[in-house]
Amino acid sequence: MTPEVLVVDDEKNILNTIGICLESVGIKPKLTSKPQEVLGLINEKHFDLAFVDLKMTPMDGMEVLAEIKKYSPATTVVIMTAHGTIDSAVDAIKHGAHDYLQKPFDYDELKLFVGKVWDHHRLREEVVQLRHQLQSVSGTQEIVTRNRTMLDQLDLARRVADSTISVLIEGESGTGKELYAHYIHNNGARAEKPFIRVNCAAIPEQLLESELFGHVRGSFTGAVKDRQGRFELADGGTIFLDEIAELSLSIQAKLLRVLQSKEYERVGESTPRQVDVRIIAATNRNLDEALKEGSFRQDLFYRLNAVRIKLPPLRERPEDVSLLIHHFLKKFSGARKIEISPEAEQLLRVHRWSGNVRELENAIERAMLLVSEGAIRPEHLPDDVKASRQNDQHPLSLEEMEKNHIRRVLQTAKDYDEAARILGIDRKTLLNKRKRFDL
Repeated sequence: MTPEVLVVDDEKNILNTIGICLESVGIKPKLTSKPQEVLGLINEKHFDLAFVDLKMTPMDGMEVLAEIKKYSPATTVVIMTAHGTIDSAVDAIKHGAHDYLQKPFDYDELKLFVGKVWDHHRLREEVVQLRHQLQSVSGTQEIVTRNRTMLDQLDLARRVADSTISVLIEGESGTGKELYAHYIHNNGARAEKPFIRVNCAAIPEQLLESELFGHVRGSFTGAVKDRQGRFELADGGTIFLDEIAELSLSIQAKLLRVLQSKEYERVGESTPRQVDVRIIAATNRNLDEALKEGSFRQDLFYRLNAVRIKLPPLRERPEDVSLLIHHFLKKFSGARKIEISPEAEQLLRVHRWSGNVRELENAIERAMLLVSEGAIRPEHLPDDVKASRQNDQHPLSLEEMEKNHIRRVLQTAKDYDEAARILGIDRKTLLNKRKRFDL
């Protein structure tokens, strides 16, 4: 792999000399004696390295450096000058240059220097890639919130993490139920043991029993060998049963047996097997309604409901939206320095987020793929998010205005006492209004 290199110097003799030197080591650089053309060049093509002369007209090297770092932050920039001083070297590095090369330099010195800069660039790129790979392999993410309800539920999760008690996590799709399940597992005594996830809604009912409890050879058509189930794989650790409300009543009965006696049977087998598994269940449905309808067993509900964690949707956590926006910007930016314009952030803040945190994460990731400059702008956002601008411009009632104003104050205040002082009301009145407006 050879680097893509840009060289900018308004002295054509020096420019050609550098070009010949680089070509001798297999690098075909892009040479330009016009610093004003650099912005167009970096927008057309990605350069790994850029060698930029300090003293040029009509733009000097520091101005060119600023443009490269703004629009191609992953490019490693070296400033060249025949007027080198310690001050200018320090200034260049403070503004984003990797190193400083003083002219004149000989052929061998330049070759050695280019090799070192290229090694540095590749190492930096590898670190970024490894960080992304490590994040995807670990399967866990940080729970990012300053919402009081979410923090209270996180505290509850922390307190029960070291026990073996069953936990039921309720919340809409995308609110972070699996993150909380991972948090409970990782902070308990079973952290070094398996964490096995099962999406009960994604597996056909006729296969789910075998998936959960395993089967023996010949127990049904296609069962050509013995197979371990998810409970067996999770022995000693934690099993996370997502969308638990989708289980059939027959599977619910078998799950109840595991909770009561810690034993199960493989499909086609009559010998009970013992298992030591902590069960964390999650649902985006209202289990109280499922109990009334008779689609969920009451005895299983009481077994699972030993600890109940309820996660509010993102629309009830407006103070978390900006926090999450900047968390995902950092997560997806890699080596680039991508920011978000105030107009785009405002659109994200007023959107309803029916898909909750997962939908917001997808919107930021999509925008990061579309942005070609230094900031995400409204045109980079999904159409339904951009439509929030029109929806937000509709005339509001006094009650809606009061609700929005209280929400904004709650987003910025450090606690309820400070929010009450800003609003000019007492703390009790604020809490009553918060409850009334469902904030």
